[in-house]
Amino acid sequence: MKLEDNSSESKEKTAALSSKASHHPLLMQILSEELKCEVNDIVSIELNVCDTQPSCLGGGNNEFIYSGRLDNLASSYCALRALIDSSESPGDLANEHAIRMVALFDNEEVGSDSAQGAGAPTMFQAMRRIVASLANNNVGEGSFERTIRQSFLVSADMAHGVHPNFSDKHEEHHRPELQKGLVIKYNANQRYATSGITSFLFKEVGKIHNLPTQEFVVRNDMGCGSTIGPILASGVGIRTVDCGIAQLSMHSIREICGKEDIDIAYKHFKAFYQNFSSIDKMLTVDG
Repeated sequence: MKLEDNSSESKEKTAALSSKASHHPLLMQILSEELKCEVNDIVSIELNVCDTQPSCLGGGNNEFIYSGRLDNLASSYCALRALIDSSESPGDLANEHAIRMVALFDNEEVGSDSAQGAGAPTMFQAMRRIVASLANNNVGEGSFERTIRQSFLVSADMAHGVHPNFSDKHEEHHRPELQKGLVIKYNANQRYATSGITSFLFKEVGKIHNLPTQEFVVRNDMGCGSTIGPILASGVGIRTVDCGIAQLSMHSIREICGKEDIDIAYKHFKAFYQNFSSIDKMLTVDG
């Protein structure tokens, strides 16, 4: 005859044993020592392992940055620093007719469909409130929609630089190199939101300040990643260019990019904040 113990204590022990059985004993021992408890005290685990080493320079001339999460903290840093530095003195905004803005999102790598991702309406709700605040009681019909049409979005994400051992993975004339400036990304299937007009405007900003740019089109027999650019562009119809800093080892625990590219990206973003309004006005008049 088999006797079953249905007590809650017995069920908890069974569940704990089942959970620990799926993990290596050495891992459980390390965790118990770190937590200063017995292995049997660990009932369940939700464990994420991350690199705790600080970023560092490397290469023969210290020309590379080795760091975790360059994708996409590098673009976020450059954009935020550029916004601050382009607006630090009263003269920087004296003749500005546009609103300078930076938006940083979570969850881009898993589709952006979250409350804090680019799929949420947060950025455009903020823009609507800005329009309403500046217009006071004089908001006319379609004011926000016209504001969107006159706006411009730089979707800045990292780009896959050409690896010297796998150069055949890139088109011959579309091989982004480290230390050669921001990469402007195109895709006919709209995995990137860049158009001929938006790329011209963004490249013109760089040209004025002698900042190099590169262009990238993925091989048509290979898969293509995407960014938040098409999500935001298709959501409200805002003009968008997709660009990024070239890097190696994307999504690895330690990624690599060129030291000079961080400075170039910062300068390009700062120049965009300072020159967009005048260049856009010139294009509108010429058009």
